[in-house]
Amino acid sequence: MNADLPDPATSPELFDGVLPRRAVAFLIDVTLIGMIMLGLGFVALLAGFLTFGLAWTMLPLIAPLAVVPYYALTLGSSHRATVGMSMMDIVLTPTRGQPLDGIAVLLHPFLFWLSFWISWPVSLLFALFTPRQQMLHDLIVGSLMVRRSPMSRHWTSLGARPGQHA
Repeated sequence: MNADLPDPATSPELFDGVLPRRAVAFLIDVTLIGMIMLGLGFVALLAGFLTFGLAWTMLPLIAPLAVVPYYALTLGSSHRATVGMSMMDIVLTPTRGQPLDGIAVLLHPFLFWLSFWISWPVSLLFALFTPRQQMLHDLIVGSLMVRRSPMSRHWTSLGARPGQHA
C-alpha cells in the first residue's frame, strides 16, 4: 500500500457513503451500457437485413463491443471514473503508487463482473470489512474507490496535482 493513501480514521469524508454511491453508479452504468447495446443491436438488425442475415452472426459481439469501449474510454480517461461514478462523485484511485492504465483499467471491470456473477455477496463482504471499503476486485487490481471532491483536496494537500493521482 502507498503511504500517501488516505486513512478512513483521519479522512472519513473520502469514504463517506462510498458503497451506496457505488451501487447507484453501477445502476447508472448498467443503464447506459444497456442503451449502447440496444443501439448496436438495432444497427446489427438493420445490417442483417441488408446482408441477407450475414451480419446477424455478429450479434454475440454486441455485449463486448459495448462494455469494453465504455470502460476503456471512461476509466481510462484522466477522470478515472465511469459516467455513473462521475455522477456519484466517486473516483478510482491507484493504491500501489502506479497509474491505473492499460490492462489495469480493463482488468478492474472484468474482475468486477466476474466476481459479481460468481459470488457478489463475497465481494460485498470484503467492502464491508476492509478499512477502506475495497471490494475483492479493488484489492486484486490495487485500486481504491473514494469521493472525488475530497480526494482532490487530499492530493493537493500532499503537494500533488489533483489529476495526477485521481
